[in-house]
Amino acid sequence: MKTKTALWIALLFFLPSCAFFGTNPASPSAPQPAQTQEDLILPPATPACIFEEPTQRDIDRALDFTGGLFAGGDWERSHFAADGRVGVTWLNNSIGAVSYLEALIFPCGYEEADLDAYFSSANWDIIFENYQWHEVEAECSARNGLRLYEAYAASDGFDYDIRYWVFNDTDNRVITMMMTFPESAEDLLDDYAASLFPNLPHCP
Repeated sequence: MKTKTALWIALLFFLPSCAFFGTNPASPSAPQPAQTQEDLILPPATPACIFEEPTQRDIDRALDFTGGLFAGGDWERSHFAADGRVGVTWLNNSIGAVSYLEALIFPCGYEEADLDAYFSSANWDIIFENYQWHEVEAECSARNGLRLYEAYAASDGFDYDIRYWVFNDTDNRVITMMMTFPESAEDLLDDYAASLFPNLPHCP
């Protein structure tokens, strides 16, 4: 069974810029009261940006995220590291399935609105560019912020069930996990999904 494995995601173009908040100097024309410890507390500042280049810790986090879920059977693992991301692919030719994880780095942080923009219809077109057609049919989320998108796609005459999770890992990092299984292996997809994301294996 032939399976497309090129599931790359476009680079992040919308990363927010970093800025620090300053304080206005006191007017020299009026005497100022003596400063207390409370007066010396500065307003909160935007955290400094981090480097886009993944660290070894980022790579280890990506490789270890699924534990031993894909360690057995016919799964073959490969990975890469590039500016802004670490990617891990597990390919199973015997059942025609592929799972793909990306650890995305947002150097200056992100908000939910950034993720809304990132996972737009234009980005789905890029993710599924190697398929003849695709359709994102469902979207849901858990209380902890975990997102799940459910899609269907076709390639080389085969239909696939696809589930795509988005996990807020840290203030600067997001984990995405995409499982692509043939429709005939939907029960197996359910098993893997429940093992990795028991709180949101599928949309209600």
